[in-house]
Amino acid sequence: MSTKVTFSSRLGLIAATVGSAVGLGNIWRFPAEVHSNGGAAFLIVYIICMLVLGIPVMLAEFSLGRGGRSDAEGVFRKLAPGTKWWVGGAIAIIASYLILSFYMVVAGWTFEYLWQSITGNLYELVQDTTADVDKGFKDKMAEYMCNPYNPLINIYVLIIINILVLMGGVKKGIERMSNILMPVLFVLLLIFAIFSLSLPKAAEGLRFFFTPDFSKINLNVIVNALGQTFFSLSLGMGILVTYSSYYPSKTKLIPTSLTVSVLDLLVAILMGIIIFPAAASFGLTDAGLAGTTLVFVTLPEIFAAMPLTRLWSILFFLLLLVAALTSTISIAEVSVAWLQDKYKKSRKAAVMIVMTPLFAISSICSLSFSTLSNIKIAGLNIFDFLDTLATNCMLPTASIITCLFIGWKLRSDFLRNEITNHGLTGTRIYPAISFIIKYCAPPLIFIILIGSFIDF
Repeated sequence: MSTKVTFSSRLGLIAATVGSAVGLGNIWRFPAEVHSNGGAAFLIVYIICMLVLGIPVMLAEFSLGRGGRSDAEGVFRKLAPGTKWWVGGAIAIIASYLILSFYMVVAGWTFEYLWQSITGNLYELVQDTTADVDKGFKDKMAEYMCNPYNPLINIYVLIIINILVLMGGVKKGIERMSNILMPVLFVLLLIFAIFSLSLPKAAEGLRFFFTPDFSKINLNVIVNALGQTFFSLSLGMGILVTYSSYYPSKTKLIPTSLTVSVLDLLVAILMGIIIFPAAASFGLTDAGLAGTTLVFVTLPEIFAAMPLTRLWSILFFLLLLVAALTSTISIAEVSVAWLQDKYKKSRKAAVMIVMTPLFAISSICSLSFSTLSNIKIAGLNIFDFLDTLATNCMLPTASIITCLFIGWKLRSDFLRNEITNHGLTGTRIYPAISFIIKYCAPPLIFIILIGSFIDF
């Protein structure tokens, strides 16, 4: 993608940036993190992390990308030539690629559920009045994940789709899809949330999600909340730096960061309102529900209780698949842009160099639930290890380097000019943002980073 390309509208800019995270960051990962980390206690820590660290770090990355007008590593080389600061960009690119490798697996799960919804096979057990529906959906997901072959087919299909879209570029692909499908996804989430609130034990689920037990807050909860903040807002993985290099110079970064963060948080809260009342109503609150498969167990339960079950299931998993594609495409674009800028590769060559190894790497991630499940790294299977390494370790590291680079290496007027559009907007809030980026974010993120290694 050429650095001369810019998003064609503010709507497209916002939709593309939100779409890079909303699809899987909050719809798939957030409910599982809340369930595993104390419910509302995690939600409160997550919101604090977003306000205190997430938005300022997002603004730092926006400033770096638009001011440097290059890829995630190239901006460091361009703004500080002859120094080693480019390592921060390199870490972000590596982290994004690791995330992409297991994101493809989850995208494959989504594709499978879309196909099963279309054929009706997903809801065969609902038609059997003697079947244990609650147990059935969990067993169906477990059976699918443990199958060594079928998930690989879905992964390969998703990789090919990614290749085709990436070949066409971001502006005519991802921006156009995001403009149409992100608003529709919000509407559907709202409809599902309203239905979930009508379930018999909705109040019990809402208490878990909104009533905090502060005794559950510990170092692991804080580490995971910060990790989810970076994961959800796409911080530290080079996406925001890469995308903001395509922002028009007149784009107001503070309103953009607030809009993206609010929409991101709204999706997270809507997913909590959908998942936890349903989980309480259908008895899905046991420990086995925690983890990466939560959304694939609970949502079919909701659809099964709704009229026009297959229609709603098809619509949701279709949109989730598109949202997953916006995530994988935007993450892949980080490496594609790097190859184009640094090595002057053509778009086609860069896309193939980035995507071809995923046929092997994503297969290994998928097989870690089946034939490779006996392989453990730090007590985790390959999928979970890459998730933990990239999310809890590498993304914070890249963000620390970004904050130190902007706060201490570059001239002070660089950040001021980018955030305030050369004094035209946001001048009152700038001192607070600058203070957080320089003095608060690096030590706080470092403390949490140390907590990640202790957890290992």
